[in-house]
Amino acid sequence: MKKPRAVEKEPATITGLWDVPVTVQRNHFIHKSLSSFSCNIGVGCQHGCTFCYVTDTSTSKLRKQLLTYGVHDAVGDWGQYSFLRPWDEQKFITSLAIAELVPENELNADGNRAVFFCSTTDPYAVVREADPGKQKTLQRHAAFLMRRSLELIRDHSTLNVRILTRSPRALQDLDIFQSFGSRLLLGTSLPTLDNRLSRAYEPYAPAPTQRLKMLHQAREAGVNVFAAVAPAFPEAGEAGLRETFAALAEIKPVTVFFEPINIRLGNVARMERVAARLGVRLETGVYASPAAWRAYALGTLRTAERIARETDLAGQLHLWPDPALGCRSALAEQSDPAAYLEWLQRCWAKISAWP
Repeated sequence: MKKPRAVEKEPATITGLWDVPVTVQRNHFIHKSLSSFSCNIGVGCQHGCTFCYVTDTSTSKLRKQLLTYGVHDAVGDWGQYSFLRPWDEQKFITSLAIAELVPENELNADGNRAVFFCSTTDPYAVVREADPGKQKTLQRHAAFLMRRSLELIRDHSTLNVRILTRSPRALQDLDIFQSFGSRLLLGTSLPTLDNRLSRAYEPYAPAPTQRLKMLHQAREAGVNVFAAVAPAFPEAGEAGLRETFAALAEIKPVTVFFEPINIRLGNVARMERVAARLGVRLETGVYASPAAWRAYALGTLRTAERIARETDLAGQLHLWPDPALGCRSALAEQSDPAAYLEWLQRCWAKISAWP
């Protein structure tokens, strides 16, 4: 008699409150043109995107602190923990006042004096928690953090706001978004419109078709929107990119950010592990060597440029080439290194539009 196949059990989630309250802080984005400041309502993100770079740029720096919260593998357990920050209104207002007073010439030129929600988590992610009571309390707290933060930024500063989320729950604050007028941009990550492929990369995030619908609804309500086709999945191919760009063209986003998947701490292994659990085969050969990744990344960026022209999105397209594409090996692979470097510099120096 054939033994039933063992089902891999997902690890338990860990949730709670962090020990540092929500504040507005200067950020250190390079070549992104997203914002000048960040506001993070939590630590960790339960969407569990397997390619996520936060494990490398942020979470790894919090490894010791996360241990005290019961997270023993900050990178490997990414997606299974989320800690919301507590609220201290006076500390938030103080941080907002400090941000408001920073002279514009001291800010990054491509930041549009904007506050970014959020750089280390999804601001509207659903809290996954086994205890229904605790889940309800945390979800209410998350909703309060977003709404109150936005109200204070709107009423006590002249700063702009950029929100990036994979969750249609953002529409619960549609009235707040509308009240900002041209000071706010709502965006979503839309690497593909293939819901099944998305599950392999973004296992706990809402389906991309739901995110696209959210942008439509926000746009129809008069909210300015943007999209991040980031990171584009190799399996989507040119046909998939064309489908995504054509769908976005109908919405008329202010900006379409674009990048391929970049190799970061442990993300290739995470992608393979989750895809195997779901029975989805990934094209991980593109990460087999630095040269293979560069060929994939550069080819994907060039394809996006061409498709953007064909879908009338060339003016909105903002490419994010990874700094690794400017290394000596990358330059040596080009037939015209000088022209290639000039193209990279144009991409990196671009300032994204604001309404």
